[in-house]
Order: sequence, then C-alpha cells, then structure tokens
Amino acid sequence: MFVDEAVIFVKGGSGGNGCVSFRREKYVPHGGPDGGDGGKGGDVILRVSTKIDTLLDLTSRVKHIAGSGAHGKGSTKKGKNGKDLIIDLPRGTIIKDKESGRILKDMSSGGESIVIARGGRGGRGNKHFATSTNQVPRRAEKGRPGEERWLAIELKLLADVGLIGMPNAGKSTLLARISAARPKIADYPFTTLQPQLGIVEVENYRRFVVADIPGLIEGAHKGIGLGDEFLRHIERTKLLVHLLDVSPVAGANPADAYYIVRNELRQYNPSLAEKPEIVIANKMDLLDAETGIRCIQTLEEKISKPVCPVSMVTGKNVGTMTNMIVSALNEIQASTNQPVCC
Repeated sequence: MFVDEAVIFVKGGSGGNGCVSFRREKYVPHGGPDGGDGGKGGDVILRVSTKIDTLLDLTSRVKHIAGSGAHGKGSTKKGKNGKDLIIDLPRGTIIKDKESGRILKDMSSGGESIVIARGGRGGRGNKHFATSTNQVPRRAEKGRPGEERWLAIELKLLADVGLIGMPNAGKSTLLARISAARPKIADYPFTTLQPQLGIVEVENYRRFVVADIPGLIEGAHKGIGLGDEFLRHIERTKLLVHLLDVSPVAGANPADAYYIVRNELRQYNPSLAEKPEIVIANKMDLLDAETGIRCIQTLEEKISKPVCPVSMVTGKNVGTMTNMIVSALNEIQASTNQPVCC
C-alpha cells in the first residue's frame, strides 16, 4: 500500500526531577545537601532511510513520544537521560507544522536527520541551591516538559522524469518497457492507482529515474477521476514526458487530450507547466504508415511542438525516445549545473 501523507503528534521526553537529599554518613554529622540532577528527556528525531519508500509505518501510530529522563538521586547521582525516539522516513519527505503550514524541513538527502522535538531539561538537585545563608536547602527543580507539536508529513517522490497523460495513454507500458518496474497494465482506464518508480539504465553506466502517476482527466483539479493529488510526485522532476494516445479507438482527439492535461498542470501549479517537456505519440502500431504520418504532422501543427511517434507494444522508436530523454536531461544538467543522470 502506497501512503504519501500522514499527520502525527511528536513530543520530546520530560526531564527528570531534581532530588532533595542530604549526606548521611558515620563521622560526617554535617554532610550537607547531595541531591542529584534529573536526567534530560529524549529527543524525537526524524531520519531519512533508504529502506522505506512510503509513509505507511506512520499511519499505525499517531502519537510519538520520546523517553522521559529519570529523577535524580542522593549522593549527587544524576538521573539517566531519556531515550531518543528515531522515526525513519523515505527520501523526499517534507515536514510541515500542521498548525501554521510552515515547512520545517525538506528531507531530500539520504542519511539526513533533524531533531523535531527536543526533550525537556532535567531539574537541578538541592545541592545547587546551597548558599552561605541557606546551607540545608530543601528544594529542587522539577524537570521541564519536552517540546510537542503536530506535524503534517508529505512525501514527494524523487525522480528525473515524470510521465503524464490521459488514462490509458500507455504510461505504465512505457515504464515497463524501459525499466525493470512492473506496474499493473490493462486495457481499461485508471489501472495506475498510485505512483510508480522505475530506474532506466542507459549507456556509459548512467541511469535516470522515471515516475509514473495516475492519468489525468478534465476537471482533475476539482477531484474528478482520481483528482490531481498525485501531481506532487512530479513537482521535483526535471523533465516531463507527455504521452498521447493516437489510436483510432482512443475516443479523443490527441491535441485536445494534450491541452486538457496541460490545463490541469497549470491549475495545480503554474511552475509545473513550465517544465521542459517531450511529447510522445503512442500506439502508432494501430495506424497504417500514411495515416500515421498525417496524424503526427497534424498533431505537431496543433500543439506547436515536435512529436516522437512510438509503439510501446512493438518497441518501435522506443530507443529513439530514450535517447531524446537522455539528451534533454543532459541539456538540463548543463544549464543548471546540477546532476540529473547518474
């Protein structure tokens, strides 16, 4: 089960109380105060782990509270510090304060961690309160409570390429064709119900990551179909690959389908619609040669962009498409000085 949103409560452990104690030993009639300090409460730490890829584990428990510090003891014995609570999260997790909506941390690097709720300080024992005028203090500090807050946690997949298009355009078939991913593929719409990732190996030992999200239909930003809630997973991508179904049985004009999806992108996030894009005309195997040529020419005129014709079933031009993606990623890398293909 893929879970990409969670709301949790975190609280650092409470500090232990200081101790009121006096030294009592034979031949030491006036030993004085020797109450120890309380231990510090444990911290709640969020940490990126490469072993998990969803927020499913967080949904089984809402409250996450670190261990409390132990109370101080006599003979100036300090209480034991509370145990830290470490919560593992997948890469690409965004941590927000639920009340204010402010982003506290964008955890996009492996091994990254943050103390999200600090434990309370332990109270001081009565030894700290001895003065020349009060040599037998009978008071000690109580431990302080730990920090607490509600967090809204959101996962955005990290990928170089995002696949977009109408339902049944062939995005899952493309992912299965060029990577080792095995998404569900069927001849009906909305076979993809959750985002899928695939790693594509290319020449010179390079690779790039592709994200496939459920198909978009007109009105997705209003919640129609599966809505646009999964578009967050392509916000981090460098390049969009837009698949269009040009088969006679598609039931929609490819150019109209193109602009429907583009409009949904703009409605969701205008910057998403500004990302570099490669347009792919899929299911060319269902058209004869002459009809296919006319279809691509007409489509390029209507959308004012070059279109790469492919067939995911036969594999025709899939290599050409992959090379186009690699070239586009390399151009992005050169212009931004940020690594894309690895």
